[in-house]
Amino acid sequence: MRKANSMKNNKNKIWRDLFIPVCGSALLLGSAMLGFGQTPSSQPANTQITKTRNTNIQSIPNGAKLRFKGVVIGRDADSFTIRDRSRTDYHVLLTDETSIKSYGGIFRGGKRYAVADILRGLIVEVDGRGDAQGKLVASKIRFNESDLRAAITTDTRVNPVEENQERLAGQMDELYAVAAEAKNVAGAANERITSLDDFDVQESATVNFQLNSAFLSLKAKEQLDALAAKTTNARGYMIEVGGYADSTGGEGRNFRLSRLRADAVIQYLAVTHKIPLRRFISPMGYGETGAVANNKTSSGRAQNRRVEVKILSNRGLIQNASSPATASPTTPATKQ
Repeated sequence: MRKANSMKNNKNKIWRDLFIPVCGSALLLGSAMLGFGQTPSSQPANTQITKTRNTNIQSIPNGAKLRFKGVVIGRDADSFTIRDRSRTDYHVLLTDETSIKSYGGIFRGGKRYAVADILRGLIVEVDGRGDAQGKLVASKIRFNESDLRAAITTDTRVNPVEENQERLAGQMDELYAVAAEAKNVAGAANERITSLDDFDVQESATVNFQLNSAFLSLKAKEQLDALAAKTTNARGYMIEVGGYADSTGGEGRNFRLSRLRADAVIQYLAVTHKIPLRRFISPMGYGETGAVANNKTSSGRAQNRRVEVKILSNRGLIQNASSPATASPTTPATKQ
């Protein structure tokens, strides 16, 4: 009996020696797991919310040289926005030194073009360097003449009805860029919609012409002189020029004559008053459309032989201006 009790006591002692260390280890392990489990909860719950939202406008390092190809999706007085194949947008600045030409062939060089010929929807190749603001200062711009002809053709057809489409301009931007990128696949012509929602008409003038003539009269030059004076020291403006004809002659001839009249006005303002070509929206000849008087009378036809010139100011620049210099073309101010 004593031997049985001794064996039982030894067995109980062995269990106590094993149970206490195991329990202690389990408690320590549980505490450690509880501590680690609480660590993530100590992090802020809104860590991802504080990340900066991507604006999709690519900033270019200052001085970095860059060449890329894309479609023009927005145009301003001194710059335009281009979107490349990866759907990344860049701001491109234009200067008087920017070389704008079409691609040349094997035995001939490309044709030079004006800044005003860079239209929305035109596919271009741009060479330049980044500036301190992350924009690309263009030194060279190249494009195919076939793309430019398609853009001009679309411009001729779209502009007469463009006023009714201005309300849809913001919604059409994305569709327009996609259509330009898929031009070769769809076989559709480029469509240009100039958004005037961001511009206000500050000044305007109408000059008239003699029958079958695109020469400026003395009175017309005086009107243009007065209009050009409004641009002195002004910033952030563009000039829209549209030519018209009366119903005399054929439709095709009237379109050409109205464009020649618009070109004559731009040439006078650029040469006589030194207004940079980049300030002009691509001139447009509307032919005998858009008549303001009855073409059945001689006085009515005289009123319809005209060019309308409008000074447009950027509404965003006016609202965000920090100095009077950008307030309005009608309010002269010293450039900073």
